[in-house]
Amino acid sequence: MKLNRIKAVLAEKDFSQKELAKRLGKSFNTVNAYCCNRQQPSLELLKKISTILSVSIKDLIIDDYE
Repeated sequence: MKLNRIKAVLAEKDFSQKELAKRLGKSFNTVNAYCCNRQQPSLELLKKISTILSVSIKDLIIDDYE
């Protein structure tokens, strides 16, 4: 079960997990855990991710195509 679309949005935006980690001030392993749905970011962190990727929080958590 996918709980977030961070990995998909990163691919759509041609943005690497490494770059997102750097911009968030988080480790690559933490961002990778978010992307693989092993760990979920807080709402505050989702807001930061949405700002960095120029998408809405909804785009990070809801897959309209599923």
